[in-house]
Amino acid sequence: MSVAVVKLGIGNTASVLFALERLGVRARLTDDAREIAESERVILPGVGAAAHAMALLEQKGLRGVLACFTRPMLGICLGQQLLFDASDEGDARGLGLLKGRVTRLAATPRSPAPHMGWSKLLSLRPHALLEGVREGDYAYFVHSFVCPESDATLADAEYGARFPATVGQGNIMGCQFHPERSGSVGARVLGNFLALPW
Repeated sequence: MSVAVVKLGIGNTASVLFALERLGVRARLTDDAREIAESERVILPGVGAAAHAMALLEQKGLRGVLACFTRPMLGICLGQQLLFDASDEGDARGLGLLKGRVTRLAATPRSPAPHMGWSKLLSLRPHALLEGVREGDYAYFVHSFVCPESDATLADAEYGARFPATVGQGNIMGCQFHPERSGSVGARVLGNFLALPW
């Protein structure tokens, strides 16, 4: 199976590659538009600011490739946020693959931003990406912005308020958490993603 991990030069892509290798897949870290377009799976990771990440995608000529990709694609953390129409973070225009606008996490004295640590997955909807994941399983998060609740929400998490932890619509999927750092639960999600029929 050919799996492309989009190379933006931001985020901890090494841990994503290692997690895939543990599942028996040697993915390619690439910013080559043709290689990404021809891959059977694409993973869009990211840590950092939405506007900067989108500017990098534009510079590398990858916006159109990702927007038109028809096989399974998984956004991780910032990568999930980039799947949406827009983000308040730098007033960025996203890929527009999912409807809605990313907003700042509602921080409180008891739940200061960023949200960094383990949180339960809640209100799971049946979906192949979450096969074998149970209500209350923990995943590891690091983020200051959240995606909007929508028909694409597959599971929530809670930190001050509820927000989408996982999304999916057609071939487009995302995890606000880091599956590559979420132990057996994250490995299960990545394995499910790799096993999706398409």
